[in-house]
Amino acid sequence: MCSDANVLAAFDDAIHDGVDVISVSLGAEAVEYVLDGLAIGAFHAVARGVTVVASAGNSGPLQGTVQNVAPWIFTVAASTIDRSFTSFVTLGNNRKLKGASLASESLPPNNFYPLIDGGDAKLPNATRDDARFCYPDALDPEKVRGKIVLCTRDMHFARVLKGVMVKEAGGVGMILADEDAEEGLIADIHFLPASMITYKSSRAVRSYLKSSKSPTASISPVVTQLGVKPAPAMASFSSRGPNLINPEFLKPDITAPGVNIIAAFTGAVGPTMIAVDERRVPFDVMSGTSMSCPHIAGVAGLVKKVHPDWSPAAIRSAIMTTARTRDNTKTPMKDVNLVKATPLDYGAGHVRPNRAVDPGLLYDMSVTDYVNFLCTRGYNSSGIAAFVGKHYRCPAKPIRIENMNYPSIAVPNLTGSLTVSRTVKNVGSAPATYRATVRAPYGVSVRLKPAVLRFEKVGEEKTFRLRLRSSNASVGVGYVFGGMTWTDGKHYVRSPLAVNAFS
Repeated sequence: MCSDANVLAAFDDAIHDGVDVISVSLGAEAVEYVLDGLAIGAFHAVARGVTVVASAGNSGPLQGTVQNVAPWIFTVAASTIDRSFTSFVTLGNNRKLKGASLASESLPPNNFYPLIDGGDAKLPNATRDDARFCYPDALDPEKVRGKIVLCTRDMHFARVLKGVMVKEAGGVGMILADEDAEEGLIADIHFLPASMITYKSSRAVRSYLKSSKSPTASISPVVTQLGVKPAPAMASFSSRGPNLINPEFLKPDITAPGVNIIAAFTGAVGPTMIAVDERRVPFDVMSGTSMSCPHIAGVAGLVKKVHPDWSPAAIRSAIMTTARTRDNTKTPMKDVNLVKATPLDYGAGHVRPNRAVDPGLLYDMSVTDYVNFLCTRGYNSSGIAAFVGKHYRCPAKPIRIENMNYPSIAVPNLTGSLTVSRTVKNVGSAPATYRATVRAPYGVSVRLKPAVLRFEKVGEEKTFRLRLRSSNASVGVGYVFGGMTWTDGKHYVRSPLAVNAFS
């Protein structure tokens, strides 16, 4: 993580250069905004009309891990696309297992090699776990030479370095076994023929190893597959909500492609960015919310080009309210284990760039709205001065955070009933009539007034209110989800609802 001083200096330089969008593929554990240099720098940029897009973080799938949660930051999760880099593992019993890889080397097609579990190939002075994870100085060359080695994925030693250990011990290939059912497959640029397989497939390999006296396997060359279904799906690593600092703001805001993304790459280091990698490539394939963040930054730039007078909040609204929550099978988006995803995973949904330039309605916010929000956090004048650069007199009556004009609606502590309000601005055609449909969260009744909005001119604003009431069915079950859509027949302006009810 860069120091706060460097982060703030970078924001200052970008603002001075007159940029319209800042893409920030950085992040750290969410902390109070006054202690968060990135949040402070982002505020200064937004106050000058610059949209700040930032990564949600790569600490998923645990809930409450989302980063960059300030309401003036556009927070981006990561999801897959319909392309995969596939390498198949075929066992000696003809069981074929789909894996992921970008290994530049390959074994001869249909050639089978002896297969051994790394744990069974340990050196006398190594532990079985060290060898199972293919750690340094753990594999016995006498047991590995000429074989494909099954290595187990973990969080303490890089995936590609496991392959280096196998290669140095004389192995001809590696099968990288996922031991966590919640993890997804990542295509790595391995140093030897290799394929990463799922938890389910890993169990099949281990079962085969136990049942065979002379186990063998082959690893196919990498092929690119297009039209993969289902896609998009939420990346396992993408940090999840709720927002632990202010759960009244649903974070992340949006999701975008962030798995196995091809991008221009520096020639200063190898594609794996480790010291032993002497390869140099003009393009690399990488995964993370650091890759999804620039997608949204690019879309924000396109929207700004079409609508140069729109604020950062308006641009965020346009992108969020036109997002989709269904995949290419026309069913609700899922995670990599085919479990239905929720707004805590993807926010408003997966970006749809073409629709964002013509959203119909906008949820806009001003810098004053954000400053008044800081007042509700209880910051003193010096704390607020870190954001606005001068003394600010907070309103005598604190604002209600749930009524801030955010494009999504989150109610983290619903006890009984609560009314929230939002204001939308017509940026489509005029006159226009928008009608609302509401999908209430489980066990929560939602009453919308008015259910019809009539606009006589472009730029006109209308306010509506949602009354949410919990029932016994919703109490104590955690977050439940719904949605609200305004439509004039051409535009569909969607907002997610996330409610956590208590007795």
